[in-house]
Amino acid sequence: MRLFVALVLPAVVTDELAAVQQQLQRSGAHPVKWVAPAAIHLTVQFLGEVADTRVAALLTALEPLHATSTMLPIHLGLGAAGAFPHLRRPQTVWVGVEGDLAALNCLQQAVTTALMPFGFPPEERPFRAHLTLGRVRREATTAQRTALGTAIAALPHPNPITWTVGRPLLLQSTLMPGGAVYRVLGPG
Repeated sequence: MRLFVALVLPAVVTDELAAVQQQLQRSGAHPVKWVAPAAIHLTVQFLGEVADTRVAALLTALEPLHATSTMLPIHLGLGAAGAFPHLRRPQTVWVGVEGDLAALNCLQQAVTTALMPFGFPPEERPFRAHLTLGRVRREATTAQRTALGTAIAALPHPNPITWTVGRPLLLQSTLMPGGAVYRVLGPG
């Protein structure tokens, strides 16, 4: 099973992210595989392929994060759009996250700490909260990437929507021809 830990977004946030995607789509024929708005989430830790026999233990390890609310609530908002690795050569198109990032980082570290005993090491790169809108197709030319980066830079800031973070959930990702399909495994 392909698993990750994430925070699910309220519909008002995914609706605004869909509007950002539409603005980019209207700005040109960009070679991007867009994420379905309802599937956009805030990944806390990607786990990769995991045996289904380990799911119960992972859920048990995450349970203390649900039982204690010392880090919650966390209030977040939508930031500016951007791209990884950068706008000159975009590969992943995203919208940033603003708000109580210190608390969000603490939550991310707590998840990482809870899952390290299962052989999931922390990311080597620092955690950078973002909401992935799409991924540039491999066949994109340099000119297409440049045009996409220019379009992203020209986007207005998304509407000032804020939300309160829920508890981190373990999700299963099934890769399908039309895009990944996600299923919440728990806890709770």
